[in-house]
Amino acid sequence: MNIAYWIVAGLLAIFYAYAGTLKVIRSRDQLRPMMAWVDHIPLPAVRALGTVEILGATGLILPPLTGIALFVAPTAAIGFVLLQIGAITVHLMGGDRRIALNAGLTVTAAATVWLATRL
Repeated sequence: MNIAYWIVAGLLAIFYAYAGTLKVIRSRDQLRPMMAWVDHIPLPAVRALGTVEILGATGLILPPLTGIALFVAPTAAIGFVLLQIGAITVHLMGGDRRIALNAGLTVTAAATVWLATRL
């Protein structure tokens, strides 16, 4: 289970670290081509969301790596499940039916929760 956790959590952490960094450093115009929803959300909220994603990615990796505060890893993964439920809601309310990535991330985060409880 340990190897499975590192593969799934590692991929999830890479994705969220990348996406979060983009949200923190790029302008609204630079984000718009890949994230059409940024026009409906205040920019400080987008920046805060990016920061939460970076912190969550860190929470998936550092606690199991150091052996300190292991409860943080499943908590971060649960946070990503909730984040994606919110993202799916925002997409659907905005009339955007392209939620396959969000659904995949939800399933991956849920699998990470399960694997993290077995560390």
